[in-house]
Amino acid sequence: MNSLTCIITFLIKLTIGLTALTVLLSYSLAWYERANARPDLIDRRFTARGLCTAIWLLIQETACLLITIVLNPLGWSTPKISPEKTGNQQPVILLHGLLQNRSCMFWLQHRLKKAGYGQVISINTPPWRDLETLTEVLAKRVDELRITHKVEKVHLVGHSMGGIIARNYVQNRGGAAHVSGMVTLGAPHHGSKLAPFALSKMGRSLLPGSAFLRQFNSVPWPEGPQAVSIYTRYDNIVLPTDSSKMAGAKLIELDGMGHISLLFHPRAFQAVVESLAAIDS
Repeated sequence: MNSLTCIITFLIKLTIGLTALTVLLSYSLAWYERANARPDLIDRRFTARGLCTAIWLLIQETACLLITIVLNPLGWSTPKISPEKTGNQQPVILLHGLLQNRSCMFWLQHRLKKAGYGQVISINTPPWRDLETLTEVLAKRVDELRITHKVEKVHLVGHSMGGIIARNYVQNRGGAAHVSGMVTLGAPHHGSKLAPFALSKMGRSLLPGSAFLRQFNSVPWPEGPQAVSIYTRYDNIVLPTDSSKMAGAKLIELDGMGHISLLFHPRAFQAVVESLAAIDS
């Protein structure tokens, strides 16, 4: 085995190890948060069912996070909007979360296209830009889709911070007239107690009770667009889990998956498809 192979093998093992450690630490904090809110859970932590659930969540979330890391280099290009439209459904724009890029949405994008949504694009929203700048990026993409496909409205699907960007566009930037429905996946509508660990200013603004969130949540959801808030009771990033519940939206709770797993789990995908279908009907 030559030195280059050794280096590559070491980097792969290091990446897997650090990813697993990150997931373990995030779930440790999530467990601490849940146990303080529900002391009855402490007595069930070492049961066979409890241990199996914990191990499965750790493995699943680590695998999903590794997939996003592997895909990351493929997501920095800017997607082109095809002038050809297949299917009768409205176009869909996918928005990724903090510290990710559009590549993490590729699987959801593929599944939505198979479900009949002919025009589904995922766009990049870099974490070093502020919320208003990223909202403007979304606004331009919405206009491009509407003009290219001669439609009045589009759908928005946002994971994590992407849900906040989508909501800001509809709620505060006049996007209500151009959006039929918005679906959020694990979005920190009321912040997260992990926000102090965020590297970007935008991430740190999501501390529960912050001035930004108080102002953000004081603005009522406009009439017209339908909102669906999908979340998982085992979210390891948005703490507490209730922070993912958007006031005024239809709430859908999932279990058996973590924060990143929402992008890959079949039941999460089914919830998105059914939510969009309900909005279209």
